[in-house]
Amino acid sequence: MSAQSLHRSAREALLGWQTPNAADESLRHTMLAFLDSAPLGCLREHAPGHITASSLVLSEDRQQVLLTLHPRVGRWIQLGGHCEPGDETVVDAALREATEESGIAGLRIDPSLLSAHTHPITCSLGVPTRHLDLRFLVWAEVGATPVRSDESQDLRWWPVDDLPDGAEKETIDHLVRLANGR
Repeated sequence: MSAQSLHRSAREALLGWQTPNAADESLRHTMLAFLDSAPLGCLREHAPGHITASSLVLSEDRQQVLLTLHPRVGRWIQLGGHCEPGDETVVDAALREATEESGIAGLRIDPSLLSAHTHPITCSLGVPTRHLDLRFLVWAEVGATPVRSDESQDLRWWPVDDLPDGAEKETIDHLVRLANGR
């Protein structure tokens, strides 16, 4: 991994993103400006904020979404996390995170950016920071059995039309709608 290859891939993902609305187009420009000002902005060590890579994991029949009950966030969310040594691109980071956090081998990722989001958080740095999250679509075989990692309080498949209490329902519904448009 190099900070440069991650940075380049994040810019390429954002430049190629076909934003669905004006708010996402504004976010895309904001993230590009961030990257222009932060050569190390894909590394968690960049304390003011950093790019993260997430995955919406859907079953191939589009009926189930895999969510994790995140211990720090306290809600059911998509899988994802920080870019790490060995990740050449943000797509590599998103797929690695999905595989590590799901325990499912053979996941397939769509390399086109699905969406983006930014939020304040106190992550592993132990100080308040901001995650600039790039979200990708990942496919799993129908019936794939997830295995919870230490990074999750719980992990399970949910029907896309019956998400659990405590889920970021609007966000997940939005991501599923975007995925179904592909």
